[in-house]
Amino acid sequence: MEAIINAATDRQFQIALLVSLAAIGTIFTVLEPFLVQDRLKARMKSVTEYRERLRQQQREAFARKGAKGLRAASAQGMLKEIVENLKLFEIFDAADARKKLVMAGFRGQRPVFIFLAARIGMPFVMAIGVGIYVYVLKAVDLENLTKLLAVVGGFLSGFYVPNLYIENAVKKRQQKLQEAWPDALDLLLICVESGMSIEAALQKVAEEIGPGAPELAEELGLTTAELSYLQERKQAYLNLAERTGLESVKGVTTALVQSEKYGTPLGQSLRVMANESREMRMQEAEKKAAALPPKLTVPMIGFFLPVLFAVILGPAIMQVMDL
Repeated sequence: MEAIINAATDRQFQIALLVSLAAIGTIFTVLEPFLVQDRLKARMKSVTEYRERLRQQQREAFARKGAKGLRAASAQGMLKEIVENLKLFEIFDAADARKKLVMAGFRGQRPVFIFLAARIGMPFVMAIGVGIYVYVLKAVDLENLTKLLAVVGGFLSGFYVPNLYIENAVKKRQQKLQEAWPDALDLLLICVESGMSIEAALQKVAEEIGPGAPELAEELGLTTAELSYLQERKQAYLNLAERTGLESVKGVTTALVQSEKYGTPLGQSLRVMANESREMRMQEAEKKAAALPPKLTVPMIGFFLPVLFAVILGPAIMQVMDL
């Protein structure tokens, strides 16, 4: 253990480690373009799998129609057994967790099991990591009570790490969806007014915006699949609004539901909502532009002004010192 600690704290070892990491990063940067996969192809594959899963569910529903009950599925996988044995579905809000994971782009049961298991395991991982850092490596000189408080703080912060990761993923995905939504609405309006059905229009829009906005293309593709296989078309629109969590999308899905139910014209509603979405995007851009001056104040005071004063006053100070 002492040899490991001495090797970890050795200056030459740290320099060699940093050089190795830099070399690995350089190699990865060079090879990364050759390793990039087609994101649109992968997302469309997930849509196809989702459509096949819906078809299989419908077949199973018809097959067991009239049966007295449903047999419970056996537990599969170690994570599922851990989650079920510890009753994490009852401890944590599984429905809310599943909703957030879907909004972040993680679908299926496996991400739910991983997330719930992380909610339990991450505190211990954080506590062990902090303990190794302060007790074994002794990277910082702290008192015993401070070290203990650091370990406890790491344990408590571990409960929030999975939620912070999911919330960050949800915000990034919603931002990408919001940026591409006005253009998708314009394309959807053109397709609907040209006489296409809503399923064909959604499929066409998903194909057109796929290269630039694969996240939104995936959502529209899932909606098209649900419109084909769900018993109630209304539920497909509601699922789209729930998966995205955007107010602009909820307004469009409400208009689609009303059009399906009452036969109201859809073109005018889509045109108004497209204009509103575009205005909202412009307002967000203006808000970010207006927030730049306050954010630039501190960097200007800390970095620009001292250099400016040195350049302007430096020659005068040197002349005064010579006199």
